[in-house]
Order: sequence, then structure tokens, then C-alpha cells
Amino acid sequence: MNPRYALEGLNFFMADVQAGIGPFLGVFLQAHGWHPDAIGTVMTLGGIAGMLATSPAGALVDASHHKRGIIVAATVLTVLASLVLWVAHSWWMAAVSQILTALAGAALGPAVAGVTLGIVHERGFDRQFGRNQVANHAGNVVGAALSGWLGWRYGFGAVFALAGGFGALSIVSTLLIRADAIDHDSARGLAAVSSMQEHEQSRGVRVLLTCRPLLLLSAALAMFHLGNAAMLPLYGLAVVAAHRGDPSAFTAQTIVVAQLVMVVAAGYTNRLIKRLGYWGVILITFLALPLRGLVAALFITPWGVWPVQALDGIGAGLQSVAVPALVVRLLQGTGRVNVGQGVVMTVQGIGAALSPALGGMLAQRFGYAAAFLVLGAVSTGSLALWLLFGTSLKQACGIRRDLADPRSLAA
Repeated sequence: MNPRYALEGLNFFMADVQAGIGPFLGVFLQAHGWHPDAIGTVMTLGGIAGMLATSPAGALVDASHHKRGIIVAATVLTVLASLVLWVAHSWWMAAVSQILTALAGAALGPAVAGVTLGIVHERGFDRQFGRNQVANHAGNVVGAALSGWLGWRYGFGAVFALAGGFGALSIVSTLLIRADAIDHDSARGLAAVSSMQEHEQSRGVRVLLTCRPLLLLSAALAMFHLGNAAMLPLYGLAVVAAHRGDPSAFTAQTIVVAQLVMVVAAGYTNRLIKRLGYWGVILITFLALPLRGLVAALFITPWGVWPVQALDGIGAGLQSVAVPALVVRLLQGTGRVNVGQGVVMTVQGIGAALSPALGGMLAQRFGYAAAFLVLGAVSTGSLALWLLFGTSLKQACGIRRDLADPRSLAA
């Protein structure tokens, strides 16, 4: 099999594996008597674990010539973590399950990115990355639709069984990628830098402090995810609690709507970048979230999922392609692109990790509508930051990749 097809198959099936049972976690625990604040705390623990593991996982992927083995091991760990949650519903067991899932997810992202770069090299990475994202979002649609139907028909147990099935298919797709198809030097990004620069990459964490545009991007994304990460699970809890609909079916509907929009958004991101630039595309994503919070607060109804999740699809779909591409542009020529990607993921992970705890606490004390309004208001910080430094950010985002001077990035 062409390794690119196997890679796209991996991204498709991995969509249902990477986050465990994902948004179904909230309604699953709610069905076992959990309150929103406890659910949010457990999800936050997983987010913190994933955030702390991102950089070490990236280093492991860079150092290893067994990237396929890392993907297989992370997939098995995720499936086992879901099994733990299904068997035991205590707070500690749920926390262990979420931490294990987060650790596995932290390894899967860099490993798949490394395999992609090792197969298609730097020249073909952008195109293949876009195809990976489309496959991943499509896998989320299929996985969520099947989870919703199976959960409605057979109960939550079927959702866990489906996650195990997708995990097995992810492993098969990984093994279909020939080991000799991966150039491990290219996978580390060494093809574009000299051997004298290789040692400097180990100190690349400093790039966050010296590259001002990257620092601003990271801070803006952290505030965005602080407001965004809890929105989907909280909205599912709010509608199910208010209307007592089937939790599996409704949660699946929220995912399907968002992921369908993400498929379209990811497919058109490159075209929008050519018309509006990176700054303009990311501005659209920052505008979508406050509006999403307002709509979610006003319309806690089964049909409200359509506008709420469509806005999520626009924001997340555009960011899934534009943010990594912008990091590459900002750091082009430094030899530290992968370090920069990891730093951005870690910083935005701080916001995502804190979001469920904040949202759950607000929902428990003030109600779901207030929680959505506050989460949307928090995210306006990213919009304010993006606009306040708009002039310098536009200039940095517009640097031509072939003429970029690494020394100018600190300006």
C-alpha cells in the first residue's frame, strides 16, 4: 500500500482514539451521578497531564527510530484507559483513565506528524498535512455518528467497544506504513539545517522568549482554548439536563455538526490564507468563539446545537491548518520549527487544561447559561491581543518564507 494512503487511514481511525471517549465522557459520568464540577476537575487533570507530556513526547519521537511503535503503544494505552473507565467509575479511577488517555494523546500527535514529515519530506508536508486533517475530521464524523447510534441502540458499552475497534484499525493502518518509507532525519527536520545547527535545536525552548510574534500567538491561543475547550462537553450536559434527551445520541450530534464544518473549513483554509493572510484567518477564529458562547447561553435547546457547533467548526477547523502553518512561517530558517510547534501546543494546552474546571465550577454555582457567557468573555482576551498588536503581527505573518531572516523574528 502507498504509505500516504495508510497514513490517511491512520488519521481517519485515530480520530476516535486520540481523546478516548472524548465528549461522551461528560454524559457518561453524569449518568453515573457525577456533578459538573467533578466532571470538569477530572477532565482538567487529563488536560494538565497532556500539557506536561507534550514536550517530552516530542523529544522521544525525535530521538526514536521506532515511531510506528510509539503510535501502536499509545493506541493500546488509550484503549486500556477507556476500559478502566468502563469497569470502575470512582473519582480516582476516572482520573487515572483521563491521565493515561492524555499521555497517549500527547505522544500520538508528534508521532504522526513525524511520520508524515519522514514520508513526504518538507516539500510535501503542507499538502499532506491538510489531507491528514481532512481525514481526521471525517473520522470524527463517522466515529461520532456510529457512537451516537450504537449508544442509543445498545447503551454506553457500545461506545467503548467502538473506540476499541477504531483502535485496532489504527494499529493496522500504522503497520501498513512500511518502516523503510520513513526517513528519520527528515522526520526530525534535519534535512533543512546543517549539522552545526543540530545541537542548537536542543535549546530551542528559548525561541518562545525571543520570537515576539510566536509569544503573542501562543498567549492568544491559550486564552482562546481557556474559553473553548469546555464549551462542547458543557453544552451537551446542559441540553441533556434540560430536555432529558438521549445522552449518546445528542452528544454524537454535537460532534458530527462541528466536524462536518471542520472538514469544509480545513479544506478551504489554504485558499483563505492566500486571500486574507494568516492574521486575517486566525482573527476569524477568535471572532467565532465569543459569538458561540452567546448563542450557547441563549439557546440551550436541541436545535441550538447547529449554530453553536457550526461556530466551533469554523474556529477549530481553520486553526487546525492555519496555526501550524503560521508557526512554520514564523520560524522558517531557524532550524527550530518542531520545537516551536511543541512550545505553542504546550502553552495553548494550559488554557485547554484549565477550561473544564472553570466551566464546571461556573455551571455548578451559577448555571450553564452563565458559564457559557463567562467562557465566551474570557476568550475575548485573545481577540483583544490579536487586534492590539495587529500591526506587528501582520508584518510578521507576511514575511516571505524564502527571505525570512531568523534575527528579524525577535522584533
